[in-house]
Amino acid sequence: MASGRKFFVGGNWKMNGDRDSIGALVQVLNDGEFNPAETEVVVSPPMVYVGLVQQSLRPEITVAVQNCYAAAKGAFTGEISPQMALDVGATWAILGHSERRNVFGESDELIARKVGFALQSGVKVIACIGEQLEHREAGQTAEVLYAQMAALFKTEPLELSAWSNIVIAYEPVWAIGTGKTATPEQAQEVHHQLREWLAANVSVQVAAETRIIYGGSVNANNCRELAKQADIDGFLVGGASLKPDFITIINAQS
Repeated sequence: MASGRKFFVGGNWKMNGDRDSIGALVQVLNDGEFNPAETEVVVSPPMVYVGLVQQSLRPEITVAVQNCYAAAKGAFTGEISPQMALDVGATWAILGHSERRNVFGESDELIARKVGFALQSGVKVIACIGEQLEHREAGQTAEVLYAQMAALFKTEPLELSAWSNIVIAYEPVWAIGTGKTATPEQAQEVHHQLREWLAANVSVQVAAETRIIYGGSVNANNCRELAKQADIDGFLVGGASLKPDFITIINAQS
């Protein structure tokens, strides 16, 4: 990319799949053509399948967990630690996803602790932020996103070096799984605003180097126009990552 930021495409499989369907999807990914030098690809299966996917997937594609807690071990029923993720071959974690915030009630403070601990533990983070439809309609998108960014990265202050292990995923909540997508111009405007926030609140270098990806009903039909935008460095893909069309999305900027 002209920006020097390597294109990044993540596939969030959410709570979907079984051995047969995941095996077929892995085969599609193993057979699919893309240039790993130009695009970084990460997929995130349900936790019970992470080890299976990591062992059977081509090495150019890495694996993420969909969540991890802010502790290495302990009495936290139902949770996993970053250390466990690493133990089964996952090197990334998706944290702060709108479904964790809005379905499971995770607070900014909890998400910040999880992000900080994952990074300290050696797990890279796809950190998700996004506004609700009412915020968008009230013209409060930037205000909401800046508050989420501030909470994530000031609650747990990060060393500047940690930013090389973070990807910011902007996911407008009103566009997730709804079939609605921000226009390329709307998405670019928000991504540019987020980059300006990073420059003002972290550093100009971090703003220039941090990848900011878009998520929200990305598909094979809209990915190329989105990928043309200067500040959109890739995608976090939900439903479309479960289909062969995911290969088209991976190649959106080529």
